[in-house]
Amino acid sequence: MIVEWSTHIFSPDLGRFPFHAQASYRPDVSQAPADPLRAYMEHMDREGITRAVLVHPEPYGDDHRLILECLEREPERFRGTCLFYPRDPDAPRKLVDLVARQPLLVALRFHAHRGKEEYLDSFADRGVRALWEKALELGLIIELHIGPNYAAQVAEVLREYPESAVHIDHLAEPHLGTPVEYAQVLELAAFPRVQMKIAGLSHFAGDGPLYLSARPFTRRVIAEFGPDRLVWGGGTPRIIDAHMEEYREADRLKVKGGNLARQLGFC
Repeated sequence: MIVEWSTHIFSPDLGRFPFHAQASYRPDVSQAPADPLRAYMEHMDREGITRAVLVHPEPYGDDHRLILECLEREPERFRGTCLFYPRDPDAPRKLVDLVARQPLLVALRFHAHRGKEEYLDSFADRGVRALWEKALELGLIIELHIGPNYAAQVAEVLREYPESAVHIDHLAEPHLGTPVEYAQVLELAAFPRVQMKIAGLSHFAGDGPLYLSARPFTRRVIAEFGPDRLVWGGGTPRIIDAHMEEYREADRLKVKGGNLARQLGFC
């Protein structure tokens, strides 16, 4: 089974699905397909992707109407993530209400890297901890879109909450940190419930679709986390074959979907 965890769904219908007043960016959706979920499912069929976790995009903030509609349309095929603002004291209650409304939401996202301080600037912040704790109570995965400069802070949280199931997005954006900071990202592999996503290669490599120039880097990350704690998202699953060519096919299949299928109960 091939499972992707990466895709944002954007709608051109800004009347029904407006961008949030606190949106960190506003993409141009004027050329987006009228039915973006259908367009993504056609991509899935072309790439042989069986299931997917849809990632709630930042421009919608804590307004989840679009991802809720997607999950209601295709409950067998999709799961989803959600996002709230840690500085909102009502965020934990909103999270509880949202997950009660739609149990197919499996993860809570946190954004923390250089240039995204509008969400949070410290994982020690009371609002961050309140949301993190509520996500654990609800059995959610913690999805971290962090830069390397936040890895040491994440390690502190994990020492306090070792039961956390954590999913690090986009290889922790290696181009946004120093080598010393990225060494701290790799040290997060010491926590047994931390997964790394092989994704976001286009953020620092220009030779798509497979980004072979990044293999010296991805080889180190793959070795650190191992096939049982890696997942994939973005582009084509052939990226995993190209970056893990020295691994057994069974290990590549874990990364392309087996690990997530087991974790999320896809069958």
